[in-house]
Amino acid sequence: MTSPKIEGPVAAGETAPDFTLKYHQAGKVGEVSLKDYRGKMNVILAFYPKDDTPGCTKEMCAFSQDISQFAEAQTELLGISCDNLERHEKFSGKYNLKQILLADEGGNVGRAYGTVQEGRANASRVLFIIDKAGVVRHVIEGMPKNEELLSLVVNLNQAG
Repeated sequence: MTSPKIEGPVAAGETAPDFTLKYHQAGKVGEVSLKDYRGKMNVILAFYPKDDTPGCTKEMCAFSQDISQFAEAQTELLGISCDNLERHEKFSGKYNLKQILLADEGGNVGRAYGTVQEGRANASRVLFIIDKAGVVRHVIEGMPKNEELLSLVVNLNQAG
């Protein structure tokens, strides 16, 4: 699988912009920084448009279902949208989601990654696969199958 070319500030081969955001995960809230994973885990940073919409629900439920396989592949799944923590809490609770949902209120992180365009309130559906060194290795638009994503991160682990 090849990474489609995304027009925006972040491309494969570049260092992923760091950020610190509030999150909701399985009834807990807190703050997480991308740098927290450096040297420890790969990260799939999955931008999605909006909580509790058909496509986003399908994508986040699929991630949650396979979260243990991603953990075995030394990969953290981070769902990220412009929704606030309250919406994330409702969304996560309604579907029993297990992954971290980041609240990018205002879309600053999305703009840094090129997924939130000026004048838009929501992110485009784009996934960034970031290796343990903090380098973006794949940029993928849409909703690839989890098997494809797992294959990519397993290959990262074997290469690293």
